[in-house]
Amino acid sequence: MTKKVLLNNNKNIQFWGYLLSIICFFIYFKANSQDRYFEYSHFPNLPPNTGQKVQPGLAGAYTGIDDDFLIVAGGANFPDKLPWEGGTKTYYDEIFILKKKTDGTFQWETNSKRIPFSSGYGGAISTNRGLLCFGGNNSDSTISDSWFIDYIPETGEIEISQGPILPVPLTNFAFAKVDNDIYVAGGISEFGGASTNSFYRLSIGDNNFKDWKWELLSSWDGDPRAFSVGVGQSNGLENCFYLFSGRNIDPQGEWKVLADAHVYNPTIKKWQIISKGIDKEFKVMAGTAFPVGASSIIFPSGSDGNLAIEEIDIKKRIEHLESRLVNGEDVGEVLQLAKLKLTNHLNNHPGFGNKVYGFNTISQEFYEIEEIPQTGQVTTSAVAWGGDIVVPSGEVRPGVRTPEVLKITINKDAKHLGIIDMLVIGLYFLTLAWMGYFFSKRQKSTEDYFKGGGRIPWWAAGLSIFGTALSAITFMAVPAKTFATDWSYFMLNMTIFLVAPVIVFWFIPFFRKLNVTTAYEFLESRFNLTIRLLGSLSFILFQIGRMGVVMFLPSIALNVVTGIDIFVCISLMGVVSMIYTIYGGIEAVIWTDVVQVIVLLGGAILSLVLMVTSIDGGLKEILEMAKENDKFNIIDLDLSLKQPTVWVMLLGGIFANITTYGSDQTMVQRYLTTKTQKEAQKSVWTNAILTIPATLIFFFVGTTLFAFFKNYPSELNPTFENNDAIFPWYIVSELPTGISGLLIAAIFAAAMSSLSSSMNSAATSYATDIHFRFGWNKKTNELKIARKATLMIGIIGTIFAIMMATVDVKSLWDEFQKVLGLVIGSLGGVFLLGIFTKRANSIGVLIGIVVSIMVQVYVGVTEPVHILVYSATGVISCFFVGYVASLFFAKD
Repeated sequence: MTKKVLLNNNKNIQFWGYLLSIICFFIYFKANSQDRYFEYSHFPNLPPNTGQKVQPGLAGAYTGIDDDFLIVAGGANFPDKLPWEGGTKTYYDEIFILKKKTDGTFQWETNSKRIPFSSGYGGAISTNRGLLCFGGNNSDSTISDSWFIDYIPETGEIEISQGPILPVPLTNFAFAKVDNDIYVAGGISEFGGASTNSFYRLSIGDNNFKDWKWELLSSWDGDPRAFSVGVGQSNGLENCFYLFSGRNIDPQGEWKVLADAHVYNPTIKKWQIISKGIDKEFKVMAGTAFPVGASSIIFPSGSDGNLAIEEIDIKKRIEHLESRLVNGEDVGEVLQLAKLKLTNHLNNHPGFGNKVYGFNTISQEFYEIEEIPQTGQVTTSAVAWGGDIVVPSGEVRPGVRTPEVLKITINKDAKHLGIIDMLVIGLYFLTLAWMGYFFSKRQKSTEDYFKGGGRIPWWAAGLSIFGTALSAITFMAVPAKTFATDWSYFMLNMTIFLVAPVIVFWFIPFFRKLNVTTAYEFLESRFNLTIRLLGSLSFILFQIGRMGVVMFLPSIALNVVTGIDIFVCISLMGVVSMIYTIYGGIEAVIWTDVVQVIVLLGGAILSLVLMVTSIDGGLKEILEMAKENDKFNIIDLDLSLKQPTVWVMLLGGIFANITTYGSDQTMVQRYLTTKTQKEAQKSVWTNAILTIPATLIFFFVGTTLFAFFKNYPSELNPTFENNDAIFPWYIVSELPTGISGLLIAAIFAAAMSSLSSSMNSAATSYATDIHFRFGWNKKTNELKIARKATLMIGIIGTIFAIMMATVDVKSLWDEFQKVLGLVIGSLGGVFLLGIFTKRANSIGVLIGIVVSIMVQVYVGVTEPVHILVYSATGVISCFFVGYVASLFFAKD
């Protein structure tokens, strides 16, 4: 290497070093945190009702959002006197709207329109037609009617229209929206009567509102109830309806507090008992609740009923004494003392508590989170508005309302990394950057840059193959999946042993014999240039998209658990990966993969050991808990291709692995970096063998996380939008400083291992299949072109990740997958046609690709099979159609 080149490299490395330092500086200042999951403040108090000077507050109001405005309608209170002082309960029909002013403050407006009844204690859910209000009661009857409150922001007017009528009059019921359905459970049908076990559903997905009809469903296995709490939330797989607590009122007016919990799964149309209220009590009668994150339900209020029962006992004693007094007994003084006791009990009632409880739908643990800085508000609703939760008015103690409107802000940055952790991560990144500099001195040609000059030992190539397949998404998603479900996806990873012999004995000898740089060179020699370019361009675009996902998705979780800004996470991974990939080529990529696999597996093992030792009873307790909760379900023999059965795992895994290991340039490139064919074959077996302990480790990490957070439910952050953050959360919140930094570095390592492989392989495909193929490099050094290609692909991939962070990630990635996944899915079939058949030709293969795309579009729209089978439908349709079509055309 000349002195000039060395000087240029040093200048370049200085530039990257400065950039890395700036990013690390931002890490420190962006790693913010708060001490609480929820922050409490208030919107302006409710205004007085018409004709009143003061608003004492409303209980049972119809509350919800329409066109991003908060609506509070109806409700009831005691405007003059408390009920035990002779006060009369008054119901209202007015509509209040909370608006945001131009200066950022909020102001209530009383609308001139009224709801059809002076009523309350019904339900309200936001729909496309407006806020749907249903059921409830007035001063002397229950209501079956429903109506839409449609607010028109342009005019400030409200339109009231009739909605679907409930099958029976109903009030004081639990309700919630789950996907496109509204569920109503329990309640009181006859005014002042007994509680019921009725359960209804209203589907609101159809825009034809006149066709909406309530449907009676089978009820839960438990007591009838009123004043219970309903919430919609995911159980880890599907969104479900959860029913908690309440009171069971018998026909004579006697009642008991319920502390049980049930869940209804709309997918399988069945109820399940969470708790019978004995070993685990859910005393949240008449309370409020809201779903948060991926699997948590928060209860900011609810009555345990203890003081209510004491009040009933005092009233029963007064009734008994009054009957004795009527019979002539001298109990007047005792009766007066009992009445005084009742008055003192009511006047000195401390309120309905201020504890905030959480429930995790996966571990099914109910636990205390924190205390709210005021008395909890019951007989009201908690509604989501602008990312916050609003609890308007409600009852704070028997007969007493509050006009306050509580605002609950969800804080997702409740933990952060310390200085030592930051230093560990920074040191790790600097080590990777140095490795790029070290291997840059050995890059003298594209043979070195793309194939490592054949210097890579088989075990390093094997670790690199393993590291490339094991991304940060896997590092987080596999434990998250087994935490939320079971081991049903275990067999998917084991299919590598069914595919490895095919790769070892057919694909590797084939590619080594051709002595190609990219897999797609074979497609031109076997078919034509068009198919080569189609394969190569599809691969390049797919890898750019994959880079974006590999950077963005881990960044979401890392942002949640560390407080590091998403854009800083993306930039850090992108820049560090570019540094060592651009300078060190495939050699640096492979050797950094080796380091990162060691850090990755070492970190997972260390976490596993620490978790096991932190649980009372250790490994035995974890195994028993997992068995009790059906966590070790591995094989499902049902004859279904729509559920994650063993047949889906085998079929999907085999064809996905054939496509990945047989046609993906990131894998094929590693087969070409070893000295001999035998060593390349050893590298594939190394990857396959590593899959067994790695799969066991990561699946058991997920099961152990389940056991840990079931034992310590308050340690789990309830605000996670995705369970993928659960393993990083454990690392940051539970492990000692320094070790946390090392394991967070392991997550970065997993991401960058896949990232650098995508960069180098995509650059290899561009340079070999396009730039060099068309002779565009006559005036430029090939090695310089290779590095420029790596830089450009790295920049584009990083920009794509940043785009995903600024727009609707789901729609962006879904659309990207729909377009490119159609072609990628058929590439496995193209390679199988080229390697294993002699009669396949270019025209037949192109027809096979087109038909395969059509099949994949149909499969994607109609979803006749599980998503894991999509690779099989792509490969099989391309192979068979391509082969049959080739029979009708002469070989070209």
